[in-house]
Amino acid sequence: MGTTDTEAGLKRSKISGCSPYEGRIGFSRAIRVGDNVYVSGTAPIGDDGQTACRGDAFGQALRCIEIIEKALKDAGARLSEVTRVRMYIADRKESERISEAFREVFQDIRPAATMVVCKLLEDDWLVEMEADAIVGSAA
Repeated sequence: MGTTDTEAGLKRSKISGCSPYEGRIGFSRAIRVGDNVYVSGTAPIGDDGQTACRGDAFGQALRCIEIIEKALKDAGARLSEVTRVRMYIADRKESERISEAFREVFQDIRPAATMVVCKLLEDDWLVEMEADAIVGSAA
């Protein structure tokens, strides 16, 4: 984790992840500034760099959340501190399966959430998620 100071005196930390796109595109898996953590769009990429759970929207959603959880942990945050999640889905018909996975993890946390139907970077991705958290905000 690379850390620098901002002009306002806050620490800014860059967290890396498993996506092969990080270096190619030039982004971090997550950024922490002060108590705020911003997790980038997270696709269902397996540890091998390939799409995980092909054809399984529920499994892909859980994989996205798993990657988000690791990024949060690496930034010193927890899933219970997530305040907002954005879900980008490739097919509206998969919204219920993605919602089931989301509910399984976030039912008690109840972050603000948005679901948008759109074209994703890879044809076999059914979902991509991003999340924001505030360290110390868990109820």
